[in-house]
Amino acid sequence: MNWIKAALLTGLLSATFMNVTPEVMAADYGRGNACRRGDRLQIKDLDMSPDPMVEGQRIRSWKVRVQFDGNRECETEISVREGGDIVAQARRINLRPGVNEIDLRPVDNYRLRGREHCFKVEVDLEGSRKEVDAARRFCAQQRSAWSLREPGDRDRPVR
Repeated sequence: MNWIKAALLTGLLSATFMNVTPEVMAADYGRGNACRRGDRLQIKDLDMSPDPMVEGQRIRSWKVRVQFDGNRECETEISVREGGDIVAQARRINLRPGVNEIDLRPVDNYRLRGREHCFKVEVDLEGSRKEVDAARRFCAQQRSAWSLREPGDRDRPVR
């Protein structure tokens, strides 16, 4: 009778460990897949839609192009900020080596008002936010309407 109890107990314990192991391994994989502080990232472009837009109009979407010079995929969170305010954000983004085009969800209550708004892009690297180097400054200026496009960017497609 004792051997039956021992076999039953062994079976129950091994079934428990078999169910826990994949979850533990998945958690380790998630941490190992995170973008790291040493990863080289550069913002190639930042767009908002609509562009141009009238003052007070809601931004429908943001699009950022990120150059990732790594040799593996990594997972991060990306946000667009104006000063201390987050104006757009995307979580759990997988960056592949090369240029990545990412859609970001805008904050509902953010509107362009005043004269000029300058934006920076931040990513989460190992749990801390870091501003990403950019090819240029991204400032929306009010001319006849708000636009992130520079005066010479007339040939750049509107998205």
